[in-house]
Amino acid sequence: MLPASTPGSRSQPLRIGIPWRTTEEQRQGERKKLNYYFESVRKAGAEPVDVNLDQSPSALTSQLNDLDGFVLPGSPADVDPARYQAAKHPKSAAADANREQTDGQILDHSFKTGKPVLAICFGCQFLNVYQRGTLIQDLKSERSEVLPHGDTDLPPGAKKGDLQHEATFEPGSLVARLNGGPTGTINSSHHQAIDKPGKDLAVTAHAPDGTIEAVEWKGGAGWVVGVQWHPERMPEDAFAHALFTDFVAAAERARNARDLVGHKA
Repeated sequence: MLPASTPGSRSQPLRIGIPWRTTEEQRQGERKKLNYYFESVRKAGAEPVDVNLDQSPSALTSQLNDLDGFVLPGSPADVDPARYQAAKHPKSAAADANREQTDGQILDHSFKTGKPVLAICFGCQFLNVYQRGTLIQDLKSERSEVLPHGDTDLPPGAKKGDLQHEATFEPGSLVARLNGGPTGTINSSHHQAIDKPGKDLAVTAHAPDGTIEAVEWKGGAGWVVGVQWHPERMPEDAFAHALFTDFVAAAERARNARDLVGHKA
């Protein structure tokens, strides 16, 4: 019997699509923040690939077919509140229609094909809205009891670093298993958060103030996880690395399953 393959061990490396954070950053070639995600995916054993936000739906479909999984990154934009039938809060940042269209098409493709998705910060919020959930548009304004949740969109190289706080992980959840226990420390850099969880999304982590910090898709066997914090900015953290490694391993399993189906066809 052949030994089980490990992420990145095949002749064709696993390729993970990562959309640009905003249309403007793509146009300017500003990738300092994007590179945090690229480095985390490389460290986990896969090859990260840019997904441009301004390509046609048919071109995007063609690219998605060649990729094995997706990381939906954070963004200085906010999800358009019209997507969850809400009026725009004064503190809600402008939406990026290209980013939302791209993330939506990625999720359509992933749920259809079983390719895994790791959705981070904005990505987590968009995943929730995609699944017909809602968002708190500004924690500080709408939830007087909340703890500080970070300096949103902290500049790269800032000596201060992200704010951190404790989190509680639901027993039996993927994040609890990867963390190695029911409590841990995560970083925090956001002003919005999940309000009503979307369809088939189980809430699997909370901050001490009750803010939802992670969701996991329970609508099937696929690996779809959303986290409100920024594991890509915690390169020395074992839990953050485990999250990316497990995601890449899921991409490997999903590709093996597709290959098996292809050989039988």
